[in-house]
Amino acid sequence: MDWLITILRQNPSLPIFLTIGIGFFVGQLKYKSFSLGTVTSVLLVGVLVGQLDIAIPGPIKNAFFLLFLFAIGYSVGPQFFQALKGDGIKQVIFAVVVCVLCLLCTWGVSVLMGYNIGEAVGLLAGAQTMSAVIGVGTDTIASVGGTPEEKKAWLDIIPVCYAVTYVFGTVGSAYILANLGPALLGGIKKVKAETAELEKKMNNGSANSDPNYINALRPVAFRAYKAEADFFSTSPTVAQIEAHLSEQGRRLFVERVRIGGSIIDPTPDTKVSLGDEIVLSGRREYIIGDEKWIGSEVNDGALLDFPAEQLRVLVSKKGAAGLTVDQVRTLKPMYGVSIKSITRGGTPMPVLAQMKLQAGDTVTIVGLAREVNTAAAALGVADKQTEKSNLILLGLGIFLGGLFGALAIHIGNVPISLSTSGGALISGLICGWLRARRPSIGRIPSSAVWILNNLGLNMFIAVIGITSGPSFVSGLKEVGFMLFFMGVVATSLPLILGMIIGKTVFKFPAAINLGCCAGSRTTTASLGAVQEAIGSTIPAMGYTVTYAIGNTLLILWGVVIVLLMG
Repeated sequence: MDWLITILRQNPSLPIFLTIGIGFFVGQLKYKSFSLGTVTSVLLVGVLVGQLDIAIPGPIKNAFFLLFLFAIGYSVGPQFFQALKGDGIKQVIFAVVVCVLCLLCTWGVSVLMGYNIGEAVGLLAGAQTMSAVIGVGTDTIASVGGTPEEKKAWLDIIPVCYAVTYVFGTVGSAYILANLGPALLGGIKKVKAETAELEKKMNNGSANSDPNYINALRPVAFRAYKAEADFFSTSPTVAQIEAHLSEQGRRLFVERVRIGGSIIDPTPDTKVSLGDEIVLSGRREYIIGDEKWIGSEVNDGALLDFPAEQLRVLVSKKGAAGLTVDQVRTLKPMYGVSIKSITRGGTPMPVLAQMKLQAGDTVTIVGLAREVNTAAAALGVADKQTEKSNLILLGLGIFLGGLFGALAIHIGNVPISLSTSGGALISGLICGWLRARRPSIGRIPSSAVWILNNLGLNMFIAVIGITSGPSFVSGLKEVGFMLFFMGVVATSLPLILGMIIGKTVFKFPAAINLGCCAGSRTTTASLGAVQEAIGSTIPAMGYTVTYAIGNTLLILWGVVIVLLMG
């Protein structure tokens, strides 16, 4: 055991990865619907590992925290700037109101209870489930007045207060929005009925009630024929066949050909002779009718057995952004193409007829390669799978953002700045927005963003837990269990007031109201609980804009709470 402790102390990177591995494992464990979650589990495991008194250099945690903040900004940037000028301005204002309530409630409780700066930062981070507040608050504490001993005491107490208040911050938020919320908004039956009516209204005017599913009567049909008409006696090319059909008013394409027993995917120069078999695709009204111009239809299973292509498209064309799903489906390039899913900032959106696309959305379309590539060009840029990330954008973005955040404005003797962490967040927002506007600028795949987000934050939290481990137990005795109840107040009050304000002032439909509250507090678990409770994905329509605003403001509140308490 002494040998292991010595190795861990000499190699501080090893206990970090030990904490990450065990913390992620514990975070996946559930009892019924209860789970500690990954971040809390990593922190508590780090505290246990920290009992071995392991010293870890400071720059390690800061580097990972900057990666996390940039990734957060990059993922929500398109929605953040889109909301500031688009139809979501009401949701933007609502999110600002809820975030201000979160700050004021936490500050008020801290002043009432006589908490110090560190306790206030930990309470804000845990009660509002914004782990990044720990890092931003830590950076800001370094710039305020206080002796080194006071600052160390403040920094040591932050993770203690966070751990005490985070569990209810997560579980309580989900319970309040999914159970108390519908009751406040008229009762669960009324909320479900109102949501069902809203879904029906959102689908008015659509040929299909839900374009997420492919209708059996697809606008494009695939038929196989044997070339028997005199037209094929001269062995015309595929290009000549399609041109001949176009002259007759038939917009059809030759998709596959069987020549001499071999099935091939034709090029425009492929020649088709008498006796060959071809597959035509096109609008159903064009392909069904008089067949004398080509020959008899054949039931060739092998010839007709070919897969459709599924392609992710980043919406960036001005002509596509702002259109509803129903309007997109009527575009000529979309003939035969089905919309499978829409995600916005990583959140699945309901695929309803009146759902509007935004720049930065990712739309998954299905059809033949020819179809989906044409449709992709009309919507934006094909977001094809790749393992490469633009590390130039990542590195320079964090560097320049950190420089900007380090700039300070002095009010009296107090320097006020965003800090390097706040600057990295703002830089991520700008880079994410630029990526949606100019896809050629640089791409960081969603899987890479997930790694930067989860590993960056949890590496930071692991180091916090390990370094605060020796003083964690004494700190817990210091804050007492009263802090838990103060956390309940700081969590519950902004959510309850937010739902009432959303109903009476902003006049949001109940489902949108609940989604806006979940987004403003950036609690994804609450969104899932709300959607399960009312049996609809409509709340996601209120989640994405408010999530982008909430994620930005709640992190920056880490600076503000320190200045208010200082």
